[in-house]
Amino acid sequence: MKEFELTGVNTNIYATQPTPFTRFMRTFFLWQLWRFAAINLRMMQIIRLEKNLHK
Repeated sequence: MKEFELTGVNTNIYATQPTPFTRFMRTFFLWQLWRFAAINLRMMQIIRLEKNLHK
């Protein structure tokens, strides 16, 4: 089996570190509760609109 070589690809791939504020928001309960509610309300709106199209 022939080995192949990647050309033009950066092999030094790394993940950026989250900022302290980002880490705080990921663990802050009230922010998570707010995001949960907002996402669920958006999903309910999409489902309601979709159901109205199929009447």
